[in-house]
Amino acid sequence: MNLWHDVSLGENAPDEINVVIETPKGSPNKYEIDKEMGLIRLDRANYSAAAFPCDYGFAPQTYWDDGDALDVIVLTTFPIPSGIIVRARPVALMEMIDTGDSDYKVICVPIDDKRWDDVQDLGDINKHTLKEIQHFFETYKALKGKPALVEIKGFKGKKDAIAAVKKSVKLYKEKFGK
Repeated sequence: MNLWHDVSLGENAPDEINVVIETPKGSPNKYEIDKEMGLIRLDRANYSAAAFPCDYGFAPQTYWDDGDALDVIVLTTFPIPSGIIVRARPVALMEMIDTGDSDYKVICVPIDDKRWDDVQDLGDINKHTLKEIQHFFETYKALKGKPALVEIKGFKGKKDAIAAVKKSVKLYKEKFGK
């Protein structure tokens, strides 16, 4: 089974989407989908001592401008292991540029955790949590050895997150004909 191409985005997409977790919150390693095998592999140990401040994964059957599946940040109560599929609700969007490429991240909350029921849009997310996420992604490649300019353009609300999911589905169909 290929986690990118064989797992459904979800029957209620784009309002609710399946997210495949690649890297659990608190991990010092970065895991990602191997595009050929469709399985999750170790990409690298983080370049800095900072661990992932959130669960991180992708939306299956999506494609983005950077040539990967649409990235998803999942705000969770407890870390979720790699390879687990989470039903999630898009609530915000982080506009990120990574070495010149659009690398937006949809921010979601898990549908099956009551602690996140009240988080429906960007304004419901703890402001410090957003600062931690921004800081992590702005600095997580600083010690890479070669310049990797990461720029966070800002955060947008649920409407923009849903639009990004729709765009990623369109790009996936154009790229893979599915």
